[in-house]
Amino acid sequence: MAHKSQAPGSKTPVQKPEFSVNGLFITFEGTEGSGKSTQIKILAQRLRQAGHEVITLREPGGTPIGEEIRHTLKHSAVNHAMTDVAELLLMNAARAQLVREVIRPALAVGKVVLCDRFYDSTTAYQGYGRQLNLTMVKSVIDVAVEDTRPHLTLLLLVSADVSEERRATRQANLPFIRDRIEEADRPFFDRVANGYRQIAAMEPNRVVELAGSGSTTEVAEAIWEAIRVRLSNAVPGGILNLKAKADHD
Repeated sequence: MAHKSQAPGSKTPVQKPEFSVNGLFITFEGTEGSGKSTQIKILAQRLRQAGHEVITLREPGGTPIGEEIRHTLKHSAVNHAMTDVAELLLMNAARAQLVREVIRPALAVGKVVLCDRFYDSTTAYQGYGRQLNLTMVKSVIDVAVEDTRPHLTLLLLVSADVSEERRATRQANLPFIRDRIEEADRPFFDRVANGYRQIAAMEPNRVVELAGSGSTTEVAEAIWEAIRVRLSNAVPGGILNLKAKADHD
């Protein structure tokens, strides 16, 4: 395809990918032990009861390739020497596969996609936590996702003390599985939490910050209300009709 010449110093226009979006994309973000996985299951069930076709995903992972990368990143016995830049690139390799193999096709046919972490995790963990250059991090994310962006991001935050307590309880009640990222020190997780707050402050129309320290029911109701307020009348194609159906739950 021929390209028009540009004046020196002018910006190259971004080529938007050719895919349609008729569905709804909601991501869950948060610090360790914030309850994301539990809340995704609750929301998925509630949306299915309201008549929507829902798929749930996790990052890194969600595809055979992504799950292999997840193991390398988090659980492999030989990943101790992994550099921060390698971590950044592997995270986004898994994400690029997930976007093209699962997320875009699901949205194109009108499904609701709930994803446990997406690119905000990379900004918070690899950008703020690992202290990589944020411009570089954004550039890598842009390659991985292009225009595939969440309609809504639910950010669950808990204090550092609650996070550590919940992680300890989880490890005590489940067979031990080493997680390289959870081996980071407390200052790392403090930077991650600060990163998430910065993201929420910069994109208040997309990111809803919620306290994850309440009861499971309290957090679930806060999430449902956030969806009512933000998305009931603002989703392409009118896919989400909570007011008409949720009252029957």
